[in-house]
Amino acid sequence: MTLLPMFPLGSTMLPGQQLPLHVFEPRYQELVRDCLDAPDGPRFGVVLIARGNEVGGGDVRHDVGTIARIESHASIGDGRYELFCRTEERIKVSKWLPDNPYPIAEVDVWPDENSGTQTADYEFPSLIERLEFLYGLLRRLATETGNVPPDVPVIGGFRGSLGTRLYEIATYIPMGDADRLQILAAAGADERLREVSEAIENAIEMVQFRLM
Repeated sequence: MTLLPMFPLGSTMLPGQQLPLHVFEPRYQELVRDCLDAPDGPRFGVVLIARGNEVGGGDVRHDVGTIARIESHASIGDGRYELFCRTEERIKVSKWLPDNPYPIAEVDVWPDENSGTQTADYEFPSLIERLEFLYGLLRRLATETGNVPPDVPVIGGFRGSLGTRLYEIATYIPMGDADRLQILAAAGADERLREVSEAIENAIEMVQFRLM
C-alpha cells in the first residue's frame, strides 16, 4: 500500500497515455511542488470524478485509476505549471484521506488478475480487423461531412502483454469516459478483451447509423 497525492480528473486515463495538464489551482500547485521534491520520483494518481467538477473540490471520485509520472514541467508564472505526464500502472484506492490541501489516498498497484487464464493471442488479430473496419467507416464519415479524417492507428505496432495492448487499442476507440472506466476496471485481460470488443462494435454501429 502506498500513500499517493491524487489529481481527480473529468476524464478516464488508461495506462500508457500522455497526459498534459495546466495546473492553476493553489492546492494542485502545492501537489506539483511536493511531487517534484519526492524522493521516489514525481508521481501522483489520477482517477475519474464521479460527481462534481475538477475545480473547487467537493467532488466524488471513483476508486480505480492510474499512476501518472511527470516527464517534464514548466513554470509559467503565478505558481502555475504546464505538466507533461505519462500514465503508468493501474491502481485501486483503498482509502481516501482528508484533502490537505489536495487529495491524498492510500492506493495499491492493481496488476491484471487471472494471468494464467488470459485469452489466447489468436483472438487478438480479429480485434485488429474490427478496429481497421471502424477506421474505414470513420474516414468515410469524415469525407461525407467535410471533416479531417482521423489519424489511423499503427496497426501491428501494438506491443507488450495482451492486457497492455488492449489498453492501447482502447485509446483509439470513440467512447465515453464511463465506458473507458469499464475497460480500466476489467479484472484481467479476458474481461478487458470483451469490454474493448463491445466498445468497438458500439462505435461501428454509431458510425454506420450516421452514414445512413
